[in-house]
Amino acid sequence: MVFSLIESRKWFTVNGRQRLCHPLPSVKVEHRWIQIMFKSSGGKRPKKKTYYRVNDLDRVMELQKKPSLILRLKSIIQSQRKQCVLLRDLEKEVGFVQKWNFMGVIEKYPSIFRVTGSNRTPPTVMLTEKADKVALEEDEARVQMEPILVKNLRKLLMLSVDCALPLETIQLIENDLGLPSDFRQSLIPKYPQFFSVKDVNGRTSLQLENWDSFLAVTAREERLACEGVLNSKVKARVLKDGNYFGPFAFQMRYPAGFRPNMNYLKEVQKWQKMEFPSPYLNAKRFELADPKAQKRVVAVLHELLSLTMEKRLTSAQIDAFHSELRLPARLLLCLIKHHGIFYITNKGVRSTVILKEAYDGSNLICKCPLLLFRDKFIALTGRKVIDSCISAPT
Repeated sequence: MVFSLIESRKWFTVNGRQRLCHPLPSVKVEHRWIQIMFKSSGGKRPKKKTYYRVNDLDRVMELQKKPSLILRLKSIIQSQRKQCVLLRDLEKEVGFVQKWNFMGVIEKYPSIFRVTGSNRTPPTVMLTEKADKVALEEDEARVQMEPILVKNLRKLLMLSVDCALPLETIQLIENDLGLPSDFRQSLIPKYPQFFSVKDVNGRTSLQLENWDSFLAVTAREERLACEGVLNSKVKARVLKDGNYFGPFAFQMRYPAGFRPNMNYLKEVQKWQKMEFPSPYLNAKRFELADPKAQKRVVAVLHELLSLTMEKRLTSAQIDAFHSELRLPARLLLCLIKHHGIFYITNKGVRSTVILKEAYDGSNLICKCPLLLFRDKFIALTGRKVIDSCISAPT
């Protein structure tokens, strides 16, 4: 761009077009910042779009605050040789600020944590007898989780363009997948027929050893198969809530305050009926400008969230898979556009993307063995456990 001043501090020309500017008085004249006011050629101002909040899904994050502290403190205690930790050493484990949150948890839940000590011995915290008994059930839950973890880890690698992911990227979501913190040593070597650790482009990566076509089925397709949609020949129409009984449709859950007009529903109908390639096909074969490839991206995000235990990931975690899954540059706009499928909540420490269909209100519909164990442990606090959930298939 070529800039030429016409009148000092008032007008300047950008590529032959005049623009009005106002100098900021707080900045020196020698290095002046300017605010540009573009002249409008007329027309209506674009309508401001509203992102509708879903209180039940916002509450999901609120409900996780105390349980996450309790479960982390349990893990810290169990990692100690004597199954207890000195209160003065708690700061070394969690930091000075977080220490006070944990102290509040210890005081509030005497049914889980017991503090011992006297004038001569420093106070220590340990699990109560009842909590310790329930905690022993975690080993069995981990055993039940192993085939689920192996399957989901294979599917995650199959989603990536080269069937390989950097280990540091997988570690970002290891807790969300349910993987143990030492999965590279405890899990990967047990399955050399599925996994290998290799150097890919200078990064230590987990490589898929063989492709399994039976695993190249998405959670969306599995749900449709259970509902008999994939083999159905009945002609269906798109409902007013955006849902459609078809093989390429996604389940929509629009917020209560959202009132789509007819033009919007026609676009949804066209999109729901549109065919698209499987997320398990290599993304290098498709151009993102193609509408079918754009719908495939939605399916990739849907499948990625479906592989996690609680069907949610932070925005930063999803962005870490940007290159491996060939996600669009304007990922946030993609998530907002498809707000009937995904929900973005700012509750909690980080922005989180939630798969809407996985929740009934604030309750996760399908729970894996590890989540069922955690619910049982948290129930020691007196919190009511929802028994209507469905166990995750192995």
